Amino acid sequence: MECTVSWGGPQGMLFTAQTGSGHVAVMDGAPDGGGNNLAPRPMELVLAGTGGCTAYDVVLILKRGRHAVQGCTVAMQAERAETDPKVFTKIHCAFTVTGKNLPAAAVERAVQLSHEKYCSASAMLEKTAQMTWSVEIVETA
Repeated sequence: MECTVSWGGPQGMLFTAQTGSGHVAVMDGAPDGGGNNLAPRPMELVLAGTGGCTAYDVVLILKRGRHAVQGCTVAMQAERAETDPKVFTKIHCAFTVTGKNLPAAAVERAVQLSHEKYCSASAMLEKTAQMTWSVEIVETA
């Protein structure tokens, strides 16, 4: 895996990341840190990446189990240390999974497997953060 991050220049703290898969992500800082608030903060992207990683797992596990999953949302709430390095200390992932006749046990097991076995991002963040999750299942027609 590769990624190149380039600073946008002396008028702020805007950075552009070019990923090995050919995609671009932009990051910026808060005004009190020299940024212009033009893009997500780098740590917000770490949190978003974790949400994407675990949601990906949950959907894939449910699809492989031939469950009729139609949607998956993860609302992430995180706390950070007050001193540098300001690592995440607590992260809660609130999953809302929608579908038809989704067995609660299958959805909860998919979330558990993601956090305990498959999600690389969760595994890394779990070194400093207490990771918790909740599950809501919404039935669709």
